[in-house]
Amino acid sequence: MRSISFEEGERGLEWIAVTEAIAEGHKAPRAEVKDSILRRGSDTVLSRAAWIDGFGIGVKTATVFPGNGAKGLPSVGGAMTLFSDATGEPEALVDFHLVTKWKTAGDSLLAARRLARPESREVLILGAGTVAASLIEAYGAAFPGARFTLWNRSPARAEALAESAGAEVAGELEAAVRAADIVASATMATEPLIKGDWLRPGQHLDLIGAYRPDMREADDTAMARGRLFVDSRETAGEIGELIAPLASGAISGPIADYYEAEAFRRESADEITIFKNGGGAHLDLMVARHILASVQ
Repeated sequence: MRSISFEEGERGLEWIAVTEAIAEGHKAPRAEVKDSILRRGSDTVLSRAAWIDGFGIGVKTATVFPGNGAKGLPSVGGAMTLFSDATGEPEALVDFHLVTKWKTAGDSLLAARRLARPESREVLILGAGTVAASLIEAYGAAFPGARFTLWNRSPARAEALAESAGAEVAGELEAAVRAADIVASATMATEPLIKGDWLRPGQHLDLIGAYRPDMREADDTAMARGRLFVDSRETAGEIGELIAPLASGAISGPIADYYEAEAFRRESADEITIFKNGGGAHLDLMVARHILASVQ
């Protein structure tokens, strides 16, 4: 069985090619996905499995041990295992952080390539963590000449990332949202940060951070003003970003997911497009399969 480290995988990857691999994966039969969670106190083991006929089986397991920080150890670990669809035999063990990086930002980038206006240049990123750094790489690959602005609850973190990435730091959030062509949000917010009254025609809103039923990054007005798309109807439907506005009647549901490619497009220059990045296990499988092919 092949073992692929973060460093080895990084050498063979490119953002546009990753988005094409995700798009190609959605031409296969719809994936079967299943998540399971085990907890002992504050420690968690999350396993996400996906099976795509003719494409393979993938199981990505994450361990979250918050107390590791006091020991000088990473608090999040894990691995991705690829199995043969034909025999069930293990084919590769791929670094967890490698798959997560390229899956998360690649997922958002594929949506932006289909939904954002091609001439978009002003990109605002909410958050200043690992995902924000990979979004700068990803969006920079698809939108040449893009200018990046960062906003974070802790300005010091935004300033540190901005210095290393050649970006600017936003002052007031409302003004930064109004000025952006693309707004990508990768935060841990449980209450909406982005207000629909701030949005203007032609913008693309990329919502990444919320992953639990109690988490949201955009308010009902924002969700109602835009045309909503998701990576997967199944996984996104379990997230507060959709649960709350569906319950309030602000939205009736997404227009399309990646399996509905013909409908997954911008229809006019003035419309506001919204993408919810749910990051299902099938996307991990598609990206891990691409990583394996890229290093062989």
